[in-house]
Amino acid sequence: MKKFCIIVFFFIALPGIAQKTHPAFKAGEWLKFRIHYGFLNASYATLNLSKDSIDSIPVYHVVGRGKTTGFASIFFKVDDTYESYFGRNDGKPYRFIRKINEGGYTKDIEIDFYHNEDKAILTDNKNGKEFNIPVHDDIQDLLSASYHLRNSYSLDEFEVGKSIDMDMLFDDDGIYKFKLKFLGKEVIRTKFGKVECLKFRPLVQSGRVFKENESLTLWVSNDLNKIPVRIKADLAVGSLKADLEAYNGLRNQFKIIMR
Repeated sequence: MKKFCIIVFFFIALPGIAQKTHPAFKAGEWLKFRIHYGFLNASYATLNLSKDSIDSIPVYHVVGRGKTTGFASIFFKVDDTYESYFGRNDGKPYRFIRKINEGGYTKDIEIDFYHNEDKAILTDNKNGKEFNIPVHDDIQDLLSASYHLRNSYSLDEFEVGKSIDMDMLFDDDGIYKFKLKFLGKEVIRTKFGKVECLKFRPLVQSGRVFKENESLTLWVSNDLNKIPVRIKADLAVGSLKADLEAYNGLRNQFKIIMR
């Protein structure tokens, strides 16, 4: 279960395709996910969006938290926090924070983006190190990528099998090249009722965490919010499933076909 929560935040943070004329989110949006690891109800994860500013730049501030609960915490304790500050006007990331404790494996990282200098300064607070990383104008962090996608693409630009490519910086491993493939539409049963979803296949690196490079599937609500509804993953050991458990402060109506 190592790197357990980064898997969840990585994909609840990449919900899908927006309608360009309708903003997909607003400050006050709150999402909660229940995460299962095998037969265990292993943890909960939340995303909370608010308004803030950095150096007089108006930004959104999103905080993602994940923590194991109940029986699962006896075997593997997870307490993770991810934060991103991204521009309300341009969607660019300005600061990213990752503080995690996963079974004693800890990281405490801050990244400040300087877009006018095409660089990012990554500070490793745990080890007292600092890295200067060259970045380009379209770089995103782990969480800002979600909101960028929700407001930047229209579904009519996509065909089944077509992919989005994106570069992200969220760790001291450097820039991560991400690809998201559109698989089509599917109606799934949820605790809220039936929901029509857009189905995606994130292509990830196999080996350390994932069983294969196509081991993940992501379902996103086919409405103006484009929020993640379900995630399934085959891991190197076991499987993981995350379902939308609760929500509040959505900008648009959450479309439910039938209760």
